[in-house]
Amino acid sequence: MPIAKSTRLGPYEVISPLGSGGMGEVYLAEDSRLHRKLALKILPADLASDRNRMSRFNQEAMAAAALNHPHIAHIYEIGEAGGVNFIAMEYIDGDTLRHRINEGMKLLEILEIASQASSALVAAHGAGIIHRDIKPENIMIRRDGYIKLLDFGLAKLSEPEGKTTDSDAPTKAMVNTGAGTVMGTANYMSPEQAKGIQIDARTDLWSLGAVLYEMVTGHIPFRGETSAESISLILQKEPAPLSRFAREVPAELERIVTKALTKDREERYQTAKDMLIDLRNLKRKLEVDAEIERTVAPELRHSASTTSGQSAPRTASDAVAATVPASTAPASSSAEYIVSRIQQHKLFASITLVALVIGIVGLSLYLHARNTEVTFESIAILPFVNQNNDPNTEYLSDGIPESIINSLSQLPNLKVMSRNSVFHYKGKDMDAQTVAKELKVQAVLTGRLTQRGDGLSLSVELINAQDNSQIWGQQYNRKLADVFAVQEEMAREISEKLRLKLSGAERQQLAKHPTENLKAFQYYMQGRSYAQRRTREDINTAIRYCEKALQEDPNYALAYAGLGDSYSQLGVRSYIAPIEGRQKAEEAARKALMLDENLAEAHASLGFAFVAFAPSNFSLGDRELQRAIELSPSLAMAHQYLGISLARQGRFDESLEELLKARELDPLSPIIARQVATPYYFKRDYARALELVRQANDLGPAFTTNWEIGVYIKTRKFDEALAELDKAKRNRPYDPILIYSTGMVYAAQGRRAEALQIIKELEEMSGASLSEAQVMAKIYAALNEKEQALTWLERGLSTGAIGPFYKDEPMWDPIRSDPRFADLLRRMSIPS
Repeated sequence: MPIAKSTRLGPYEVISPLGSGGMGEVYLAEDSRLHRKLALKILPADLASDRNRMSRFNQEAMAAAALNHPHIAHIYEIGEAGGVNFIAMEYIDGDTLRHRINEGMKLLEILEIASQASSALVAAHGAGIIHRDIKPENIMIRRDGYIKLLDFGLAKLSEPEGKTTDSDAPTKAMVNTGAGTVMGTANYMSPEQAKGIQIDARTDLWSLGAVLYEMVTGHIPFRGETSAESISLILQKEPAPLSRFAREVPAELERIVTKALTKDREERYQTAKDMLIDLRNLKRKLEVDAEIERTVAPELRHSASTTSGQSAPRTASDAVAATVPASTAPASSSAEYIVSRIQQHKLFASITLVALVIGIVGLSLYLHARNTEVTFESIAILPFVNQNNDPNTEYLSDGIPESIINSLSQLPNLKVMSRNSVFHYKGKDMDAQTVAKELKVQAVLTGRLTQRGDGLSLSVELINAQDNSQIWGQQYNRKLADVFAVQEEMAREISEKLRLKLSGAERQQLAKHPTENLKAFQYYMQGRSYAQRRTREDINTAIRYCEKALQEDPNYALAYAGLGDSYSQLGVRSYIAPIEGRQKAEEAARKALMLDENLAEAHASLGFAFVAFAPSNFSLGDRELQRAIELSPSLAMAHQYLGISLARQGRFDESLEELLKARELDPLSPIIARQVATPYYFKRDYARALELVRQANDLGPAFTTNWEIGVYIKTRKFDEALAELDKAKRNRPYDPILIYSTGMVYAAQGRRAEALQIIKELEEMSGASLSEAQVMAKIYAALNEKEQALTWLERGLSTGAIGPFYKDEPMWDPIRSDPRFADLLRRMSIPS
């Protein structure tokens, strides 16, 4: 029976169906705890009582969960709720390979997908797991071209004895390795699968070869009208050559496919790694050939193609770009083709050959220079692996890389990804090239940490993301008390290996130790982990840890800066009276600057306190924020705060520029992603603003700002807004932002009594501080109660209860024309 939308299975809420297969229905769902989308595979109720099927279901989950690889869909858990058995797994937003094959594919894309699939098989076979059902339906391609192999767990499933694969159920597979049982999807199964004999890892390589054949030609190599006919073809016939269906297929690709589809598995590829190496080498050769041909003058290439009076073969560049690779007589390389023409056109061929040689030499010199002399301009420093698996040492495995991030962020010619985005990969087994591709950086630093008593062992590796080669690696075995010296040494080594030219002042900045007190460092790092989440409880916890850090080291400027930023966040969200948030934030930031006048985080914290509350001081605030950016160009927070300040002043293009810089430095931050929508919203580009807000919701909790609900209201997405609010309230039931946002929807829907009840609730929450005055005024404005709206704004301003006030916010349109509104803006020091 299909599962209805909004059905809850444990912590998971069903959103929509995704598809079905031999093992049941699959649904898109959301984890209410982590606010992430995932796929739920459901075992049909009529099969749940079947002991054998339940065993298969559990084996699927265990097999897949045992694998941790970037190209294998991840299993989160196996569970049961309300009598429904399910597997919660990674949701891949993209297309199946089947869809891509139907659209047509370019040769380099084909080789990249086959290489990624081979890489996944290398990991699976190394873990002793055979997939047994490689086919286009089980390969998903994300929007960024990254592939994920699905249904690895089928390796551990077993069908009833003697049952064959049903051609009407293409996702059904059988994995019993015993003799006499047919396993796999008929069109892609290996000869040994077709015979029902014992299989090994080489069966996956046959199936991948069949998929590769289909990607290149658009045809299945062994297609029969029935499963039995397909099996007969697999056992008795050879596939037609690739060139029958696609012109200009490289000879090497024909060899790879032929070797993969060899019926005698002793002559087939013996390991997935061997196949991966051949695929990568071919892809690299085609890319280099294409680069070489681009170095030959176009007029010479044109002459070469027409001198003989016949239609010449396409160039390597064309073959690389072709949707369907095409040639009936492919040459091994461009050089061989040119040499073959020498006898017919000696003069022209000699000139062309010289040009080709020059091109090769030039390209070689270029590649050599690029690999040996290039300065790296961007880096991601990942959280270190805590090999102790001890929560008490997390502050080291997190804190050391964060300290290096802070140090390197001060270098003007290096883009350093922010803590928030790199910590997204904490606990995930991601290869450096994948991380680099997602974060758009050139280098990645990884590390492993072990603490034994007062001893500390650190192993770090700096990776060139272009070719996954090691730029530098080092093992540090030191005393725990020397951790700050190790951080300094690592920051210096990294800057040198990235070939950055540093001034004397920049070297001094790298050598700074924010504290020498290990306990203070631990408390500060624990506070940082809470401060990122921005809920009332988490921000208050962050404040307590910063205060404990300052008890240990009263001269810890960075802890004062963290304290200041936390108080600002409490104030702007009205979790405390805005005037209290401003005063405490400004006081803490000034203490930080007294201790270290060159601390970028302190300038950012002080600048935000100036611009985030009314009345504002944009002149001083923007100056502090620009100073923070001068001191630390990669400090995403400073760009974000400056973007907010400029938006409040109505300078939308400048605001967007700063917010996009912040997003570039911290692409996985839901808060910054949400802020990027503000300039569009205030310029009344509601469709674009809604698109950006939805993207931000995929990264983290919705409704963390007071303006956000307006995007839903102006696009009349009332049901969607209320559904998002209901989800958010499960974890934040008393959050005033959520209560206010609900009131705004009621007002927009004409539900006046309910909106007024929300205002009453907010007024009770405000108490004497009137901390919710601004949002109550906004609900009154939405109800067209102009006098009440203006009265509450006046009361809020007089008591210091106005936080970030955006004069151009559409929700103020009902009172915008009133002269009193303009006067309020003047007294808030907001330029008209």
